[in-house]
Amino acid sequence: MKHKTAYLGMFLSLALICSYVESLVPFYFGVPGVKLGLANLVVVVMLYLSGWKDAALISLLRILLAGFLFGNPFSILYSMGGGILSFAVMLLLQRTEKFQMVSVSVAGGIFHNVGQLFVASLAVENYHLFYYAPVLLAAGFATGFLIGMLAQELAGRLKGRL
Repeated sequence: MKHKTAYLGMFLSLALICSYVESLVPFYFGVPGVKLGLANLVVVVMLYLSGWKDAALISLLRILLAGFLFGNPFSILYSMGGGILSFAVMLLLQRTEKFQMVSVSVAGGIFHNVGQLFVASLAVENYHLFYYAPVLLAAGFATGFLIGMLAQELAGRLKGRL
């Protein structure tokens, strides 16, 4: 059990570091709320190498801790909405065993933005935010693809070591 606790702590630390780096580096894509999603790299790798329970735990803890450390209550709300939907979709696709890691990550990127868009539209009671959907879906595809490629490479290097 000590070993599992240690590697969960290590993955949570890595996810928080990714969140922190992302908060420092201005990845501005022209649309509010679009981010690279570096912390999702850790979640995708864990989903494949460690299992869904560990990946879900790290995802939820990272969202809460990063929100308290680097964000605000609204960032926690938006990230939680996007994170839960994204994780659920990635888990369903991964479980079918018909999709590769990159495809699962792309779906995660897209649905993270969809979840955030729904939460934002409910929070501000303005459904005109859905005009951003095409740009957010394209951004989710692009960032999900990049994170998926990195996750595939990282998982290949870590496989058998955990």
